[in-house]
Amino acid sequence: MLESIHQQSEYEVRFESLFKPGRGFAFPCDQSGRLDLDRASEAARNNYFFARAMVGREFSPPVVRPLTLH
Repeated sequence: MLESIHQQSEYEVRFESLFKPGRGFAFPCDQSGRLDLDRASEAARNNYFFARAMVGREFSPPVVRPLTLH
């Protein structure tokens, strides 16, 4: 399951685990993949920086996707 912090956003940037299918991180962003880190919690910022630093080691490169509303 992806850990996420979704506010009012139509897009998300996802970092998928390279080793555990279905695991990773997802963060709300704009269409270009930019996050509002000033509004994110400290935990969300830490998770984002961790995922970004671990691309190629633990996570795939980030992908920007439209949110699917259920």
